[in-house]
Amino acid sequence: MAEIVSLAEAVERAVHDGDAVAMEGFTHLIPFAAGHEVIRQRRRDLTLIRMTPDLIYDQLIGAGCARKLIFSWGGNPGVGSLHRFRDAVEHAWPVPLEIEEHSHAGMANRYVAGASGLPFAVLRGYNGTGLETLNGGPGAAPTIKPITCPFTGETLTAVSAIRPDVAVIHAQRADRAGNVQLWGITGVQKEAVLASQRSLVTVEEIVDDLDPRPGAVVLPSWTVSFVARAPGGAHPSYALGYSARDNDYYVAWDAIARERAAFTRWLDEQVYVGRS
Repeated sequence: MAEIVSLAEAVERAVHDGDAVAMEGFTHLIPFAAGHEVIRQRRRDLTLIRMTPDLIYDQLIGAGCARKLIFSWGGNPGVGSLHRFRDAVEHAWPVPLEIEEHSHAGMANRYVAGASGLPFAVLRGYNGTGLETLNGGPGAAPTIKPITCPFTGETLTAVSAIRPDVAVIHAQRADRAGNVQLWGITGVQKEAVLASQRSLVTVEEIVDDLDPRPGAVVLPSWTVSFVARAPGGAHPSYALGYSARDNDYYVAWDAIARERAAFTRWLDEQVYVGRS
């Protein structure tokens, strides 16, 4: 059953050096506050998993938290490149970064397979893409393989299930028993939580009761490890019904992340402040 704790305690107990960490949320409900706490606690050698790594993973990569990124698209939405991501791939700064690239459909199906307790998922979308040649570094097992349909003989593509050590998401609300509710544009948050060994959910507020919301996703307490109250925890993305997207932040990030010195100064002034 979920424990309601502080964000610092949740990260300390849920996220360990060397873990495979999935931080999900699409367009909104991106768990920035939790990501910043991971940086503050100086976690290292993480395998970061996210369908659309954007600013939060640029920050984690630039802070030296990651050794590998598993993803299907990366960029600063509406602005351009992720400069800390590029620097890690192209120049191994601050540490080398291994990458494993998939399609959106492949990533989504991998999460579903993991949540379903299956070893892999099957789809057509990889045929002819060449993505299978980009995956699995030296000595690594490939995560994309051709498979023959036992019924039609058609060649399809199998993708291995994603089973993170920990999933981290942001949601609008949780009740005092640790049941979590999120609504609006949702991505693969539910699947990421169900596929993971542990999960950490930050929420805008903790309430006595979760009233029904059209289209809402409810994660029962027994699927969640830790809940932490973090109002504004999705900023600069947004939480529908609680906050608006900070478009100026995304534009400003391009200049902050472009140079190592500016990024390091941002870390010291905005993330590490108050921590040794």
